[in-house]
Amino acid sequence: MARYRELFGQHPLDHHLGGFGFNGSAPRHGVTAFNSETSQDKTTDARQLNDLALAYQHQGHLAEAERLYQRSLAILEEKLGPNHPTVAATLGNLASLYQDEGRYVEAERLCQRSLTVLEKAYGPDHLAMAVGLHNLALLYERQGRDAEVEPLYRRSLKILESALDPEHYSIASTLNNLARLYYRQARYTEAEPLYQRSLAILEKTRGPDHPAVAESLNNLADLYRKQGRATESEAFYKRSEEIRKKEHGSSNTCPECR
Repeated sequence: MARYRELFGQHPLDHHLGGFGFNGSAPRHGVTAFNSETSQDKTTDARQLNDLALAYQHQGHLAEAERLYQRSLAILEEKLGPNHPTVAATLGNLASLYQDEGRYVEAERLCQRSLTVLEKAYGPDHLAMAVGLHNLALLYERQGRDAEVEPLYRRSLKILESALDPEHYSIASTLNNLARLYYRQARYTEAEPLYQRSLAILEKTRGPDHPAVAESLNNLADLYRKQGRATESEAFYKRSEEIRKKEHGSSNTCPECR
């Protein structure tokens, strides 16, 4: 689930949502350092707590991450009010944690609340809404609620395409996820152009040997296999495997192609 810092990689929504960021490691200050007194400092502390929670969540320390998100949320609601967009960011991040834990009812409640706050603050077509819609779609997809998933991905994609460069990395993510939905529903002719467009964006923005390109190639190979297009499927599996071998020295993709 996107954590208001990314959809499929680093995302510009950091800036729009109060600067919440994540670089794969914990912030420099430990939790015990958050003892500022002024309102502004308290808000900064809350943002640092949020970032630290992101780090713990990324590392799989979910109980500690939840505690930090909740501390951050309490501070932000007290200092900024319950309807501030920065509050919405932490709500979305906590929802992503609950989804990771399979706590779907709680995750949905927070996602919906986050979207309500964002729409009230920014309007229905803001980039932040695209992330919130994307997150809710992922949550419903995990629960098999496909009828509710498609309109959310489509709305998110429409916002992204109107606000970002058409070859932005984040658009590739939503294209891929919508294509994946169509693939599961055996809507192969609808999935193919979305997978192809996602692949083209990834190759241009991340380079032909990026792991995300390998994943995209693998998705298309699966699709072609389902359609009985064996020659195309094998070619895409092989290229995906070659990228993975460069990256990791081995691959689990397409055992038949080894």
